[in-house]
Amino acid sequence: MKFHVDIEASPAELRQLMGLPDLEGLQQRMLDDIQARIDQGLEGYDPLDLMQPYLKTSLAGMDLMQRLFAAGLDSSGRAGAKAEGSDL
Repeated sequence: MKFHVDIEASPAELRQLMGLPDLEGLQQRMLDDIQARIDQGLEGYDPLDLMQPYLKTSLAGMDLMQRLFAAGLDSSGRAGAKAEGSDL
């Protein structure tokens, strides 16, 4: 049996439907901050330095998530091997 569902919704409506936060205000403040730093002068302008405060926590969170996934896959692989061995 196969179902095909078409949903016509804007990105904002879909975020609200999925229960995701609306980050438009945060994104706009971040862009305004970057624009202000650029307007202060291009000398010494390094995009990575501008993004570092925002990326530091994001990268740490991504690293943690990767370690959790790896640990979960490792433990499920061992559990599956034990279950297969117990049927013999």
